[in-house]
Amino acid sequence: MPKIGILYGMENTFPPALVDRINSRNVPGITAEHIRIGAVKMADPSGYAVIIDRISQDIEFYRAYLKNAALNGTQVINNPFWWSADDKFFNYALARKLGVAVPNTVVLPHKSHPPGTTVQSMRNLKFPLNWDEVFEYIGFPAFLKPFSGGGWKNVYKVHSPEEFFKAYDETGTICMTLQSAVNFKEYFRCYVVGQEKVRVMQYDPFQPHHQRYARQDTSDSQALHDKVVQDCLTLCRALGYDFNTVEFAVENGIPYAIDFLNPAPDADIHSVGQANFDWVVENVAQLAIGKALSGPTSNTDLRWNSFLKGPTRTAAATSK
Repeated sequence: MPKIGILYGMENTFPPALVDRINSRNVPGITAEHIRIGAVKMADPSGYAVIIDRISQDIEFYRAYLKNAALNGTQVINNPFWWSADDKFFNYALARKLGVAVPNTVVLPHKSHPPGTTVQSMRNLKFPLNWDEVFEYIGFPAFLKPFSGGGWKNVYKVHSPEEFFKAYDETGTICMTLQSAVNFKEYFRCYVVGQEKVRVMQYDPFQPHHQRYARQDTSDSQALHDKVVQDCLTLCRALGYDFNTVEFAVENGIPYAIDFLNPAPDADIHSVGQANFDWVVENVAQLAIGKALSGPTSNTDLRWNSFLKGPTRTAAATSK
């Protein structure tokens, strides 16, 4: 009997609702449950046809468990091999290659030596950096943020070189990016499920967490909506994510992709609201059931290059 397992941490609303929704569908032979894990024997099957991963980005033990499960045919949402390798700076570079508009972005050397390294470890770096060139390319205001992070942690908005250097001095061993700011009037956060279904939501990243989805969708531009949906699908299909959120800041009618490395996206009813919660529970349930019915993965499905086959685009991405 194919089983679907949910792996999660501090969440209290989405995992139980998802288990209940899958089981309420009464699909012959399909059951869902909350995973319980002990010590993991190498190369042993997990016993699950599908696992929905909500926590392994924070727990190395869980990531190891999921890789072992995937090796033995379990379909993991999202693929733990690619998720382990991905980062936001690579995302921006890939988006530019695919023709999706992204703000100009540079990745910067660590301000302080990472643990276990010395000045000799950094002797391939140019010193001093050509900061004038960086600032000319990015402009101000700009955002200084981790090259791979989430939850708006360690994010600084800077308006001048002086503010930048003050913030940069505080980042320590975190690898950071500097990105052009978008002067947006509209901001969208979009659920993307199964690389096919998109829910576009009005979002305000500057509000308290529980109020960010509070505004109604006031955009009356069908063309903008369609462009956002198409860019969501382009990015998630290229990256191979089956469950993700993609964020866009809109300036002068152009949606700039700001953040699309969210493979365990917020799905708490108290922050996303009832309607969005119902949508994501239903569609992730359908996705998991479909994967469980489709049979196990093969090892060739896990190769990283299979996640980078986005559509070839000849037009240059809009530069910001």
